[in-house]
Amino acid sequence: MKLSTKGRYGLRAVLDLAVHADEEAIALSQIAERQGISMNYLEQLIAKLKKAGIVKGIRGAQGGYILAAPAEEISVGAILRALEGDLNPVDCSEVNQGDGMCSNSDSCVTKYVWKRISDSINDAVDTIKLSELVAESKRVQTGAGATDTKVNKSCGK
Repeated sequence: MKLSTKGRYGLRAVLDLAVHADEEAIALSQIAERQGISMNYLEQLIAKLKKAGIVKGIRGAQGGYILAAPAEEISVGAILRALEGDLNPVDCSEVNQGDGMCSNSDSCVTKYVWKRISDSINDAVDTIKLSELVAESKRVQTGAGATDTKVNKSCGK
């Protein structure tokens, strides 16, 4: 399974919000600058994240975006699904909880492989909480001696 830029950039944007959560609402321009994401693309990503209830917008002069829930309650899986849709590695009715019928369902042995891969992916992203990424980001930045806490842009380009 390979994530698109929507998933990769969107996760970085949400992580940026979480890392800077002690500040008030964060302007998209700040996230775009720190993460090297175009404003137009970031606006599209934030709209999907807002619709999914992961972030919320604050209007006004001091407006911007904040997390809709504590970072401890937001899973990486929820963020990725909001941006990418389901995370299933193949289009298989057995993996997609019976969506559609497969003419080979009775004799297909590979469906067990796809189901196990899908379950592993979903379990992994659902058990990683945003708060863990925030802690790791702060640890990395402290170890690097950086003064500006910034999500690593080189990962997940």
